[in-house]
Amino acid sequence: MPVHVLLFEAGTDNEGIHSLELSGRTVVLLFEERDDAERYAGLLEAQDFPVPSVEAIEREEMELFCGQAGYEARFVPTGFLPSSAEERLLIAPPERNMDLTHWKDEPSRSAASQDGGEGRGPESAELEAFRRRLEGLL
Repeated sequence: MPVHVLLFEAGTDNEGIHSLELSGRTVVLLFEERDDAERYAGLLEAQDFPVPSVEAIEREEMELFCGQAGYEARFVPTGFLPSSAEERLLIAPPERNMDLTHWKDEPSRSAASQDGGEGRGPESAELEAFRRRLEGLL
């Protein structure tokens, strides 16, 4: 089943995936509905955040990628209604975003984190090879 993720500079050497820092964990959002992902991207744009592209990728591939990268994959189903302040961040970005200067200065990083979190770049040749395969799906 495909899910929709937010990618920055998709298909370039400086590609990054949108993530959030929640309770000390780096979380990648996997939207069931493309419309929800596009709405979230629009909210980022309204905050003067770089506009990500919405890409459909198989859920299994994304969960494997996140697990290998040390991220937590969070599925956002159609019609999701948050029940806590943390869950609200799954449908609307935080008001404060991380400065992406560091991400753009370090092409080896694979994630653009928000809310002060730090992205973790590929740690091994195996992870880099997986990232290339994932890019090939796009």
